[in-house]
Amino acid sequence: MPSTIEILQRERKDQKFTVLLVDFKESPEKVAAWVKVRDVTPTVALDRDGAVTALYRVTGTPTVFIIGKNGKMIARALGPQAWNSAAPRQLFDLLVKSP
Repeated sequence: MPSTIEILQRERKDQKFTVLLVDFKESPEKVAAWVKVRDVTPTVALDRDGAVTALYRVTGTPTVFIIGKNGKMIARALGPQAWNSAAPRQLFDLLVKSP
């Protein structure tokens, strides 16, 4: 069964909405295998040296950042979330529709 973030990506693929996954210090081969087994559709970036993780002060996984159209962080969530529940759906609807 796909994760809620995967479902979110699939449902919003035709909107101005992007999910970017960042993997922390794993080999490209391991990440590619994980993507294939789980049929992951979002882009996966490799943070091979941990620089991105340090820059964003990630302290656990998963950590999700919601970035607005202006490039500024709107919210941050640590740990698994119910991205397909009512409140996140309303937030994403507002963000996608905003100018």
